[in-house]
Amino acid sequence: MTSSTTPRTVTEETITDVAVERWATAHDPRTAELLTSLVRHLHAFARETQLTEAEWMAAIRWLTRTGQISDDKREEFILASDVLGLSMLVVQQNNRLQEGATPATVLGPFFIDESPSLGFGGDMSDGVEGTPLYVHGVVRSLDGTPVADAEMDVWQADAEGAYESQLDVDEARLRAKYRSRDDGSYCLRTIAPKGYAIPMDGPVGELIHATDISWMRPAHVHFWMAVPGYEPLITHLFQEGAEYLGTDVVYGVKEELIVRFVERDPGPTPDGGSSDVPWLEAEYDFVLQAVSS
Repeated sequence: MTSSTTPRTVTEETITDVAVERWATAHDPRTAELLTSLVRHLHAFARETQLTEAEWMAAIRWLTRTGQISDDKREEFILASDVLGLSMLVVQQNNRLQEGATPATVLGPFFIDESPSLGFGGDMSDGVEGTPLYVHGVVRSLDGTPVADAEMDVWQADAEGAYESQLDVDEARLRAKYRSRDDGSYCLRTIAPKGYAIPMDGPVGELIHATDISWMRPAHVHFWMAVPGYEPLITHLFQEGAEYLGTDVVYGVKEELIVRFVERDPGPTPDGGSSDVPWLEAEYDFVLQAVSS
């Protein structure tokens, strides 16, 4: 090996091999694998596109601004990953579930931890205007066995397409945790969400504006389920017939996740209560895959 004190001429042809050799010294084998592969692919991209210095600097500045605009309520790097299709690719590579299991999709940039817990049929939209929506069904395993006490973290946009993290609020808004009952049944009350534009006032929006890509997402509700003994599940339920199902900017729509929102007249509701106004009903059974032994 060349001594660290001996000059080594690096050329356009040898720079990749030299960089890979250095990063291969990472102490953890997986880290070495990731970083050496990253170097090869970055260098291949620069060669394939004949990247100019001005373009390289523009990319550096874009990354800098992406970091500067991110905070505990806005994850611009996640948004960038989402719109480039990387998030959905990683999701699908890491969630190769059996046929019949509820498919996974992206987390998105608006998840907030430590949502309040509500009981069966609890209203996470309390105080937020919109058409009442009841989502209910059963949580079960692939063999049909009901899954009791399954916790689901739920969050969504409001009737104007805004998330809590985009608004100046001091308490939980349109997010909550629910648990399935002994028979696997669950029920939550919320309001009908609206399709919305991703944040377009930052570096990601700047890129989108340079294309003909739609920056809209179809109406949906997020779910995150982590149940002992089962594969974790992060997914959405999308409203059947909603706009933008075919052009979701983060590539998250799957046919199995499209659910009909049925219009109901005032009267009995799935939580055992009743509604004085027209409401919507969405019925969906979550099917979890057991962790392989």
